[in-house]
Amino acid sequence: MAAVPRSLTHESLAAGVRALARHDREFAALYRRNGVPPMWARRPGFPTLVHIVLEQQVSIVAARSLFRRVSAALGGMTPERVFERGAAGLHALGLTRQKASYCHALAAAVLDGSLSLTGIARAADAEGRGALLAQRGIGPWSADVYYLMALRRPDVWPVGDLALAIALQEVKGLRRRPDAERQAAMSAAWAPWRSVAARLLWHHYLTTRRTRGN
Repeated sequence: MAAVPRSLTHESLAAGVRALARHDREFAALYRRNGVPPMWARRPGFPTLVHIVLEQQVSIVAARSLFRRVSAALGGMTPERVFERGAAGLHALGLTRQKASYCHALAAAVLDGSLSLTGIARAADAEGRGALLAQRGIGPWSADVYYLMALRRPDVWPVGDLALAIALQEVKGLRRRPDAERQAAMSAAWAPWRSVAARLLWHHYLTTRRTRGN
């Protein structure tokens, strides 16, 4: 397989797609049909982490709309403004009480220095991921999505992502949606390009969802 960088570029994303296509016929079919998937890169930092929290258990469209509305109301999604608004104030802007609490706690952690997103980007992945998981509201899926999209690590599989489970069932012709354990086992075969496999499957999901009726 092609050399694996610490962070994906458009060139290495394409190389990863070709590497997967050589070893997996279903990925080869996706590549022929849809080409190289988008990078879907996000800027590392506090706003992206908040956006990921808002995406938990809701649609991408709903989370994006809420993020934009809250950011506009605050005059920018910064730790200072989120902290100043308070959990109750964030709830009044449309966040659930739980997510308002999470976002306020993340802002406090950034401001008091107990969470350094710059440090996480520079640290070894296991160390940085552990620092994220220590924060209220950041579970494995949220940490994985941050690593996959914001830090663009090439070998991350976000277990628990519903769209990926649906896409895997369709692409691999499975009788049932794969649970977290089966996803982990299946995705092991796609190392060191699991983030690329996820993008191929997300691309499939997004290009076929209107015919699915979901």
